[in-house]
Amino acid sequence: MPATDPHPFDDLNPELILDAIQNRGLAVDGRVNALNSYENRVYQIGIQDQPPVIAKFYRPQRWSQAQIQEEHDFCQAIKRHDIPVVTPMQDAQGSSLYTHAGFCFSLFRQQGGHALELDQPQHLAIMGRTLARLHRIGAVEPFAHRPPLNAQTFGHDCMQFVADQFIPMEHQKTYQQLATQILPLIETALSGAQTIRVHGDLHVGNILLRDEVPHLVDFDDARQAPAIQDIWMLLSGEPDEQQAQLDTIIAAYQEFRDFPFHELPMIESLRTLRLIHHTAWLARRWDDPAFPPAFPWFDTPSYWHQHLQDLNHQLAALQNQSKLL
Repeated sequence: MPATDPHPFDDLNPELILDAIQNRGLAVDGRVNALNSYENRVYQIGIQDQPPVIAKFYRPQRWSQAQIQEEHDFCQAIKRHDIPVVTPMQDAQGSSLYTHAGFCFSLFRQQGGHALELDQPQHLAIMGRTLARLHRIGAVEPFAHRPPLNAQTFGHDCMQFVADQFIPMEHQKTYQQLATQILPLIETALSGAQTIRVHGDLHVGNILLRDEVPHLVDFDDARQAPAIQDIWMLLSGEPDEQQAQLDTIIAAYQEFRDFPFHELPMIESLRTLRLIHHTAWLARRWDDPAFPPAFPWFDTPSYWHQHLQDLNHQLAALQNQSKLL
């Protein structure tokens, strides 16, 4: 059950939001429209005689200011290389991260566009070229403050939290047995992986297509990870369909950067880590009043039954992949 203690976002009321924006020198007109976001809080703010701006208030205690600034700096570096990316607005001093009443926030210009169609080869080719250029920048230097995506952060830490604090008692033994089988396989598959700065959460919802140009948005989950992390999430469908999609991406990617073929065996491990991390993310956020209404199916008997089935499916995939190495 969700906790009854006050949540940090409870203090983020319209008056505080408007004060924060107005303190940045913008003449707000009083309109505050909440947009679909759960990890952070995102609003469309009306500005007098100008287009609205998007205000993103970061979840307290999730990222440090140094970690958020690294995200902003990465986005600015990408933009300087003419890669379409939605970057936070900068003030006259070049700052893009602000604080108000204990909250960190940033501002963005409103970005139009529509969803990428990943069943279209031309869209996959566009993404292949875009990601190759992005990864060339990501490989220049590592993040100094943001954590990596690896078996520890997305695997061990997540499964331990769920096992200790959330999963129903009747499933604990099965869950822990799966952890002891899955995590060593992931560690082996990712051992010695070369990591670069990546978007980290490049699902179709974080790509806006405008005039046949993909604009990348929401680098909130940017981390050090293998380059293939930004590629496998573009694949869908049956294995033969995914292979055809991957072939299209590879051909386009290699126009700008050598494709990391040695990372292909890591895909099932990264897929499994995402599954594990998503469950832990929901569990860790269950005290946020916004989560139970938005994810009513979580923490139900059917959810845990399906989650264990999914983990068993991924265990089989990891074992099959291990035999091929």
